[in-house]
Amino acid sequence: MWFANFFIAASMTMILPFISLYIETFGTFSDSYVQSWSGWIFGITFVSAFIFSPMWGRFGDKYGRKKILIISGLGLGLSVLLMGFATSVWQLFLLRLFMGIFTGFIPTSQAMIATQTPKKIAGSVLGTLQTGSITGSLAGPLLGGAVADIFGYATTFRWTSIMVFLSAIIVMFGIKELKMSFSDDEEYKRYSSKQVFLHIVRHPVLLIVMLISMLVQVAHFSIQPILSLYVADIHGTASIALFSGMAFSAAGLGNLLMAKRWGRIGDRIGYVRIMIFLLFMAGIVYFPGAFVTNIWQLIVLRFLLGISIGGIIPVRIAYIRQEAPLSMQGEVLGYNTSLRFLGNVLGPALGGMLAGFFGFSAVFFVTSGLLVLSGIIMLVTWYRHEYEGKYQHAFSSHRN
Repeated sequence: MWFANFFIAASMTMILPFISLYIETFGTFSDSYVQSWSGWIFGITFVSAFIFSPMWGRFGDKYGRKKILIISGLGLGLSVLLMGFATSVWQLFLLRLFMGIFTGFIPTSQAMIATQTPKKIAGSVLGTLQTGSITGSLAGPLLGGAVADIFGYATTFRWTSIMVFLSAIIVMFGIKELKMSFSDDEEYKRYSSKQVFLHIVRHPVLLIVMLISMLVQVAHFSIQPILSLYVADIHGTASIALFSGMAFSAAGLGNLLMAKRWGRIGDRIGYVRIMIFLLFMAGIVYFPGAFVTNIWQLIVLRFLLGISIGGIIPVRIAYIRQEAPLSMQGEVLGYNTSLRFLGNVLGPALGGMLAGFFGFSAVFFVTSGLLVLSGIIMLVTWYRHEYEGKYQHAFSSHRN
């Protein structure tokens, strides 16, 4: 699964750094037109992903996740291949919309591994799995930037699709899924969609963790579609695809170095504590991005951002693994993925509009504020519904 995630992440990030540059090859457009369409084309994938994720999650709980992963890999590969033949902004827009139906490959793989991992080591195992997608994300922009500079953007899409199809083949022949048998036990009984929804609503910290998933994605993706334009603004247009790839990959490197460690620390001291710390850290690190004057300053800040945001994903999934019965986890993770994809829609649109109307600096200010706000919400909810209750219970037990 690690290798499949590596190829999927590398493939997706090979094309991300130059979507805005690819749009410019379709005609002569103004900067604001390119910035706005970059945001919409980047984000539209996640509209259909938002709709389909809970459906795939429920399907996975019932029939197994291996089938979903194969379907997802084949659908992604086809959509990326066709993007290499796009000749207009609208064609690229519609293909990215179609791509969203199959975009949940990595979250589905995380759900599969989570449900087959003991709760007490879930953070460490999911952190290890995440290094596969991180390593791919690290290699992808550099490889994509180099291929795009040499062969052109359209050719890069076609080469990328081969790597996506390879991931589907790896899952088809290399993965054995342990099937779950249902019983009357709370952990293994069948739950209706209504019961799953009520379980989430009745656990405030779980609900907030899932809503924070959306806010983190808004923050993380706000800069993504315009990052290459920002790099061009501070560095110039020389080897722009390569330097954009480096800026993307810096976050991946920080993520790679710390994801497993954050997961292991979460296993030991609690997942929510780590999440709160990382949200505040990410908010603080994002702010200075508005003031950079050369590409290397931006790369260092992206590296620090990767260290902080990278740990949020495995500890968040490990917390859901801990709080939701096994037989509903696919659907709960499906809702979580759906909220993440909603953030992926809102983030690029927000970033594109802020950059278009107020300049690049505004994107960093707003994003930093969102991350700090997320940390405050998480801290207050955890304190009121988990920490305070446990402390009072322990105190009364001690007095008795």
